[in-house]
This record gives sequence, structure tokens and C-alpha cells, in this order.
Amino acid sequence: MHGFYEMLKEHQIDQNTRIERIIFEIIFKHINDMVYIMKVDPGPVFRYVFANNAGYIHAKLAPDYIGKSLQDVLHEGVYGGLQSEYEKAYFEKKIHVYSDEVILPQGIKRYGESILTPILDKKGEVKFIVSVTRDVTKLQEEKQRLIEREQQIRSIVDHNLDAILRIDLNGSIYTINPAAEKLTEYTLDKIKNKPIFDLIDQDSFTTFKDQIRKCRLTHLSQSLDSMLKMKNGQVLNVHIKIIPIIVNSTVQGMFIILRDMSEKTETAEKIRYMAFHDQLTGLYNRRALLEDLNIEINKATENGQEIALLTIDLDRFKYINDTFGHIVGDQILIKVAERLLEFNNQDCHVYRQGGDEFIILLSNTNRQKTSSFAQAILSRFASSFYLNSQEYYITPSIGVSMYPNDGKDEDTLIKNADEALFRVKEKGKAHYRFYRNDMNVVLTNIVILETNLRKAVQNEELTLFYQPQIDLKNQTIRSVEALLRWESPALGVISPGEFIPLAEDTGLIIPIGNWVIETACQQIRKWMMIFNDGIRIAVNISPKQFEQPNFVEKIKSAIISNDIPPHLLEIEITEGAMHNSKDAIPVLRKLKELGVIISVDDFGTGYSSLSYLKQFPIDILKIDQSFVRDVLENVKDAAIITTIIHLGENLGMDIIAEGVECREQADILKAANCHKAQGFYYSKPLPAKEVEYFLQQKQATN
Repeated sequence: MHGFYEMLKEHQIDQNTRIERIIFEIIFKHINDMVYIMKVDPGPVFRYVFANNAGYIHAKLAPDYIGKSLQDVLHEGVYGGLQSEYEKAYFEKKIHVYSDEVILPQGIKRYGESILTPILDKKGEVKFIVSVTRDVTKLQEEKQRLIEREQQIRSIVDHNLDAILRIDLNGSIYTINPAAEKLTEYTLDKIKNKPIFDLIDQDSFTTFKDQIRKCRLTHLSQSLDSMLKMKNGQVLNVHIKIIPIIVNSTVQGMFIILRDMSEKTETAEKIRYMAFHDQLTGLYNRRALLEDLNIEINKATENGQEIALLTIDLDRFKYINDTFGHIVGDQILIKVAERLLEFNNQDCHVYRQGGDEFIILLSNTNRQKTSSFAQAILSRFASSFYLNSQEYYITPSIGVSMYPNDGKDEDTLIKNADEALFRVKEKGKAHYRFYRNDMNVVLTNIVILETNLRKAVQNEELTLFYQPQIDLKNQTIRSVEALLRWESPALGVISPGEFIPLAEDTGLIIPIGNWVIETACQQIRKWMMIFNDGIRIAVNISPKQFEQPNFVEKIKSAIISNDIPPHLLEIEITEGAMHNSKDAIPVLRKLKELGVIISVDDFGTGYSSLSYLKQFPIDILKIDQSFVRDVLENVKDAAIITTIIHLGENLGMDIIAEGVECREQADILKAANCHKAQGFYYSKPLPAKEVEYFLQQKQATN
């Protein structure tokens, strides 16, 4: 029997050992905390005897780490700090807790909290130290968020221009912001723990108390106007907002926000005046016009009357500002306002729209009366203005719209008067004109076109077509001209003759031109892979683009980024771009230094001058199609073409004729030794893929 009990006891011990091992496995190997057991040698030196899987991976330990010291395993930047923390646990012989921050290679911060537990022997000497490190990043970040949120709320309260008091559910004050100290004239130590009700005037007391109760019950903000009792015994007109402080769906207090209404009352009229008057002239402004116009339209509708709106712009006023300065300009605007106010009466009101633009609203009028009124204004401005002994003559341009014929709402009447004014400016200024229905048609089309054009580049609606240039001697093709095309999803195919001038006027030609250069260089690169020597592409450059300070750098960047030979890019400029030779020569020389080819488009139609050919580094002259078109019938055109060709030959330039549409024209050009020709006789402008096919067919034929 004794043997049985001994066996049972041994079995129990084995069972306990297995359980302990399982617990050991769970605690030390499978938990996310990092566990290290360090043996302590004299020094003290701390050597690894165990690390669980999480600790092993985090410390990036080598397989043979056991027995190595902290100094052996860790780099100097980490070793020093960790050694110091272990020494604290060693010498103090008690649990030591510390936190540290680790920045991972990706710049991510991790926060850890470590517990160092010394293991003492029977003599009380530390033989081992067990370290358990836990990732507390989320806890630390949440703590930091709470701190920042509290600071943000505190900052909002402390720096708020309104007075803010915080009260508990009994109405006792326990904190106030600086603005509240200034408004009530109480410091926090004098007002803390006092009831908020002591500050409320008797007339508002009941309402205020009801609002407090309502805020607490409904959890919703409340507001009221009240009289606040000041420290000096005076009362102040304030607007009060009561805001509940809700924590876990329970109201735990309230913010009382006080705004001084006395200052607002005093300044209300001043603000209204500023809101409806022009600061310089004292006239009513556009905002006042919109209100008055709305009132007058309603009156005119009821009474069956007409209204006239006259938009007045001062001609060439910009020159006065630029010549004599804005101070003089402002003084003249004041005198103009005074002169217009001479017409002011119950049916005539004067407004300043802004800048040098004024508006007059005439009520109870008709077209004939309005015409006489406009003429009277022109006559009054025939007299000069005097300022500082200087005489100034200023003429107005006047656009007129009539209610109800030209519009039945404020915006339409103003817009149509502006359109009539625009037509006056367009036709010579210093007169007046009534609005007509057909005035907006062209302008509307231009506005719509501009709106769509601004989106065209980003929406990839623009494309380049290419027109081959034929060598007249051997019928080969080594160059093409890039021509811009635009197909709008909204407007369909738009002619270059329509959108390119608009792009010039709006400045859109700059980003569009840059896109053309980049696209052409990309195409050159593609064709280099297909055709042995590549195909040169001529790109039209607008005068505005040519004048940009970074124009040459744009060209250089496109060449380098696409890795193309510079001579395969041809920059085609008009004679208009060269009229300022002082600016043009350095640009052209820089282009030649890059190695690009330079051609002059439409030669003979612009500011033609032989001095250009002498001064500028030009490679190619392009004969304008207007000469080629009539060469068969017009002897003079034939003579001009022959002269240009001979001139180009003598100056070492190539000649390209544009607009060749029949064989007879091509024969005349070939007989005159013209180098190249392009036109519908050979090929219309084609998309890139069709150009490739065309060139391959041409090569096969030759």
C-alpha cells in the first residue's frame, strides 16, 4: 500500500510539473509582452538567460544571445540607458518601473512601459532580474489626445472674447475666463463658489432660472437677453447663452456665455452705414443698390411704371491713377460723386459700384426721359475738374437698361446695363447706349467657350495632328508640322481659328503651349523608335509664349526629359514675335545653343524686315499660303515666292511653302527650287497613327 501512495505522489508531481510547463509556455512564450530574464554578475553586468518570442524579435537577438551582456547585444545608444535602469533595480533591490520611447526606422513612435523585478537569493543578493515590457503606445496616444483635447477646450475658453463662466448644477461658479473677469470686474477668487444668480438683475431673474432648468432637463442650449449686475453696482445689457456640459449622457454643469450688447447697440448704426455706403465717396454702394432696386421693381410692377438703370464708367481714368497716383485719383472720384449727386432727387439715386464705376437708378421714367437724363450727364461732364490748381477733363461712358423691357429682376438689369456699357466702350467711349437683346449673344458664346477651354487641358480634350512636309526633290518626308485640335464633349469640334485667339486673350495659350511642346517631344521620342533617323516636328509658338521668361527652360526641360536630339524639334515663330529685336535676339540665340531648329511662319505677311534675317539665327522661312494660293493667276505672287526662295538660298536657309493644293502649284514651287511643301495636295493634317501609316506607305513607294 505504501508503494501505491508513493507512486500516486510521484504521478501528482509529474502532473504538476506538466501544468507548470504549460503555464510557463503560455506566460513566457505566447504573450505579447516582452519578457527577459537577466543573470546578474559582479559589476553589475546583466546577461541574458531567457527571452520569450516577443522579446527575442523586438530586441533582434542573435541565436546565440544566451550568456551575452547588454553591452554585447545592444548598440551604444540603447545600452547606456537600459544599463542605468537595470542598475536602479539592482541597487534598490525592489521593483523598478520606467517608460521609454522608441522611434522605428519608418519614423513611427512606440511607447513602452517596463517592470524590472529583482530576484534575491537567501542572502538577500540580487541574482536575477526579470524584465516585462508592455507596448503602451495606444494608451499613451489616447492619454496625449485627452491632454490635447483638454488644452484645446481650455484655450477656447481662456482666449474667447466673450465672457465665459462655468457653474455646477446648483448654479455655483467655479471657474471664469479672463474676458469674464474684465466684463464683471470680479476676479476668480472673489466670485468663486458664489451663485450665478447673484449677477442677474431682478427683472431677468425668473426667466434666467427657468432657462437654467430647461437646459438641464432637455440637454439643449438656451439663450436670453438680460441685465448683468456689475461689481460697481451698474447694470449691463448682455446676451446670455447657457450650454450644458454633458458627460456620459448626464448634465454635470453648464457654461454661461455673456456677450456685451451695449457696444453692439452703439455700433449697429455705424455698421449699417458702412454696410450700405461707399467709404470713399459716401455714396450708397452695390448692396444698397440691390435693396433699393428690388423695392423700386415692386413699386413699378404695381403702378405699371418703368425704371432705368444707368451704369457709368469714367473713360481713361486708369491713366490718371497711373500718372498722378491713387491719392489724386481718389480725390477726383470724390468730385465725380459730388457732380453726380447734383442730379439726386426722389426719383434719382446715385451709387458707387466700385473703382471708377457708378450707377444711377431712375424711377418713374421712360426711354425718352432717360435719354435726356443721360445726355444731361454727358453735358455736365463737359466741364473740367480742378484739383490742386490742376485741370482735369473726364468723360463718362453710359450703359442703360430699362425695366421691364430689358429685365425683370435686379441681376438681369445690372448685367444688361453692363453689357450696354461694354458696347459703348467698344465703339469709342464718351456716349451712352441702351441695351439691345442681341448684345449678349456673342458674349455668352465667348464665356461658354472660355469655360470649356479652361477644362480642355486637364480633361485631355486637346490633341495634336501632324501635316507632312514633302521634300520637292526626292518626295521624301523627314518633317511634319504639329497642329492643335480641340474636340469638346459639350461643344463638339472647335475650329483653331475660334479657340486659339481666345486662348491668346485669356492667357490660356501659356499652359496650352507648354502642353503642345511636351506632347510633341513625346511624339518625337516614339517616332525615333519607329523611323531610323526620327521625324522632325515643327511647333507653333505664340508671341505671348515666346515672351515668357522661362520659355527656353521649358524647351530644354522637354528635350532632356524625353531624351530626344534637339534638332528634331523645330520652333516656329511668327514675324510678330520678333518685332522687339532687343528681347527676341537673346531668346533665339539660347534656342540655337540648345540645338533646336528655328523657322519663321507666314513670312512676308507681318513685320517683314531684311534686318530680321540678318540679325536672327533663322534656319527656315515658311512662305505664307496666301502667296501660294494665287500663284497660278497672279504674276506678283509668283515673283514674291521666287524672291523669297532666292533670298533664303543666298542666306543658307531652307524654304517651305504652305497651302499647296494642286499639282500645278507644286510644279511651280519645284521649278523655283523651293525645298519643301505642305498642303492638302499631299496630305491633310493627320493623327499620329495615321501619319505613321502615311510615312510607311511613302517609304515603300520611294
